[in-house]
Amino acid sequence: MKTVLRSIGALLFSAAILLAGGGLLSTLVAIRAEAEGFPIEAIGLLTSGYYAGFIGGCLGTPFLVKRVGHVRVFAALSALTAAATLFHVIAVNIPVWLVLRIVTGFSFAGLYMLIESWINEQAPNDKRGQVLSVYRVVDLAAVTAGQFMLTLADPEDFVLFSLVAICICMAIFPISISTSKAPMAVSKTSLDLKKLIITSPYAVGGCFAVGMANGSFWGVGPVFVQQLGHPVVVVSLFMSVAIASGALLQWPTGWLSDKLGRRPMIMFMSFLSIGAGVFLWQYGPRSQTMLLVGGAFYGAFAMQLFGLSAAYANDYAKADEFIAINGGLLLIYGIGSVFGPLLSPLVMDVYGPSSMFAFTAFVHAMLVVYGFWRISRRKSSIENADYVSIARPRSMMLILRSDPRNLLKRKKKL
Repeated sequence: MKTVLRSIGALLFSAAILLAGGGLLSTLVAIRAEAEGFPIEAIGLLTSGYYAGFIGGCLGTPFLVKRVGHVRVFAALSALTAAATLFHVIAVNIPVWLVLRIVTGFSFAGLYMLIESWINEQAPNDKRGQVLSVYRVVDLAAVTAGQFMLTLADPEDFVLFSLVAICICMAIFPISISTSKAPMAVSKTSLDLKKLIITSPYAVGGCFAVGMANGSFWGVGPVFVQQLGHPVVVVSLFMSVAIASGALLQWPTGWLSDKLGRRPMIMFMSFLSIGAGVFLWQYGPRSQTMLLVGGAFYGAFAMQLFGLSAAYANDYAKADEFIAINGGLLLIYGIGSVFGPLLSPLVMDVYGPSSMFAFTAFVHAMLVVYGFWRISRRKSSIENADYVSIARPRSMMLILRSDPRNLLKRKKKL
């Protein structure tokens, strides 16, 4: 294991710098947009634009890699991301920022794909689960660090945007001089959404619901905290607490889903997410302590749902359906992430900032109701595949390569 980690040390270092910059940028854009007086609907639109670009990046990056290779594409996308980041402070208006968020989403999707594919290529099959666990720790720790960087300067100044650009540029250095062998390019990924829906409709519903709820959280959550009258440091604390608590429950949730079944765990975590949403809706505005406690509850429960839904779909998938199934799940998640940030601001406009979590509670309630309906239609009697935790899907590549049945190349009967 030490040998493997040494071989990907430069890649993990690049990933940490990149993820810290990305974590800072996503929250910074929402805070700066609020400070500039952008309507809450426009802030939601910016988040939707990011996820629209993200979908395009997941689908388009393999063709770029096939043409010029991993390192060149990584350098090109990094330069594009850094330029887009700096342009935020040159032209502060909604149409320009929307274009910049689309470009940023496209670029970050490609950057995540490149790092993840490179890491997976270097990890042997019998160590891949452990390597991915290390990567997830780096991921969550870096994103959390990015949230705390919000306190280093005034979000209304140019310094934090410059810091993001520096992080993106610095991420190029370790991966460019790495001696690790570049992975093989992924040149084709066929998606069949109709077959995916037939194979596991509840997993599809779960990914769409996660996209709507968590897309709103990532894009509009910082604005929710600001509109309650809290300073930037509380915004960073709120987001960090949610991320950390989501990380802590990943493995316990996976273990329980192996024992109790995926669908019951999806419904149970959705039910707890309803409670977390209602708690934040009703008690979040009352005090900072209540706000942070509610954020911890939300992260602990809601951030488990994508991993559970992806695992549930793969329980039903044949070995040769793996790429199509998981690529489709990411696409469904992205679609939900486009719609969620558009709808939740409308609710906030009518019922106040904290009603954003009334919206997430409603989405999770619909997922529970849908689960009961699916139980009446089909009993889940299959044998579970091993669970792979994914708190926040970064790219298609990590999902496509992390299923244990793909690693062991064994087939399961439906």
